Amino acid sequence: QVQLTESGGGLVQAGDSLTLSCIVSGRASSTYTVAWFRQGPGARTFVATITQSEDTFYAEPVKGRFTISRDNAKNAVNLQMSSLKSEDTAVYYCAADERSWGPKLFPTIASDFYRWGQGTQVTVSS
Repeated sequence: QVQLTESGGGLVQAGDSLTLSCIVSGRASSTYTVAWFRQGPGARTFVATITQSEDTFYAEPVKGRFTISRDNAKNAVNLQMSSLKSEDTAVYYCAADERSWGPKLFPTIASDFYRWGQGTQVTVSS
């Protein structure tokens, strides 16, 4: 059974950096397109995604501040977050899809994914 487990969340100050990790168990993470979403008081929204071919795509609010990458040795996908803002406060979820996406078409809505982790809280104090 494939499972996704997020870690790395916490309480940081505005301007700080934080790296989230999504560990995939049960199957090689490189066989999935993996995305990060976040959910504050409202709906779950797209943050970033990386395809099996390592094409990446970012939501506008995080472009230039966040970097998604693979660590195949750890069977993980990481989200490096820098210059954090209070509006980045949310529960961050990773999601995986077996379909191949990119280089021009990327999954950016929650219904594109059926495998989800349990989430990790990120709180940015101003």
